[in-house]
Amino acid sequence: MIYLDHNATTPVDPDVFAAMAPYLSRAYGNPSSGYPLGRAARNAVETARSQVAGLLGCKPEEIVFTSGGTESNNTILKGVARTYRKRGKHILTTAIEHPAVTQPCLFLMEQGYDTTFVHVDCDCRINAADVQQAIRKETILISVMHANNETGVIQPIEEIGKTARREGILLHTDAAQSAGKIPVDVSKMHVDFASIAGHKLYAPKGVGAFYMREGIHIEPLMHGAGQESGRRAGTESVALAVALGTACDLAAKRLMEDVHRILLLRDRLYELLAAKIPELTINGDPESRLPNTLNVSFPHVDGARLLDAVPEIAASTGAACHDRSVTLSPVLAAMNVSKEIGRGAVRLTLGRENSTEEIDKAAEMIIAAYAQLRS
Repeated sequence: MIYLDHNATTPVDPDVFAAMAPYLSRAYGNPSSGYPLGRAARNAVETARSQVAGLLGCKPEEIVFTSGGTESNNTILKGVARTYRKRGKHILTTAIEHPAVTQPCLFLMEQGYDTTFVHVDCDCRINAADVQQAIRKETILISVMHANNETGVIQPIEEIGKTARREGILLHTDAAQSAGKIPVDVSKMHVDFASIAGHKLYAPKGVGAFYMREGIHIEPLMHGAGQESGRRAGTESVALAVALGTACDLAAKRLMEDVHRILLLRDRLYELLAAKIPELTINGDPESRLPNTLNVSFPHVDGARLLDAVPEIAASTGAACHDRSVTLSPVLAAMNVSKEIGRGAVRLTLGRENSTEEIDKAAEMIIAAYAQLRS
């Protein structure tokens, strides 16, 4: 199999697995216990916290461990809504967010909150001026993803952050897709909250974290014994925290190397495909996007049928076909991509383990499958 779906999940890095393994066996102490076995577990968690903070450019005490990006987003959105409800009940987000943001917003709307979904342009870009225009007196939170999971398009968070800070409104960014792939500096972006997911950067599934700027307090989603400084109750999973910390440390150390190599491979894949399929269309801004992400539409074919024809390749599509009707992904629909173009959308996302040989072979197989479908 040639794995080209790294925006869906990543394999666990061998160094990450090795780092977490002892805490699944002999180093089994509870981080809240005062004897040596517990203190060793606590030290491991705090080391991991520092490693996550190092990737995001913040203080260790501003990091909270969670079960993943979904819990992080829910904690922030619902926590801000409950904590600041007397100030206002308006949330600003975008039409291209991950369901882990849109669904909590829809839930809050059922509880009497109001949400504005700012639209994107045809390149999947948010206009910071549109965000500013949508702000109201009762706006308490702006939530805009850092990079889109389908197109890889990077959003102008720094510009939005300056507006939010000037207006005195809290800003959250879902950085699950960007952390570990491009530099993420929460201070430079002027965000108050940021979410990450371990399985998007070579850690296991089931662990994530969020950054919460020092001095901010929100009602926790999880209540209990007061772990994570009262911000997320529940005994910490030492092994998963260590895994996430190690993954973040590795990402920080090899970020520029990975960006350069994977970008070259991604562009090589596109060039090979476009040389044989001239009508191939890139979905999203061709410049301002994650270095590993290639979302393209193949003309006059269904993306799902194309991938079915190459079972050796693991990738994703951007549309589903049911009874001759085409249902575009919410992201492509928000971009006003036509059904004709959208039905052929395929997302190819690269990672560390991909090689030039794999990319060449994948391109060869996709081109052959495309030619067969067209004939």
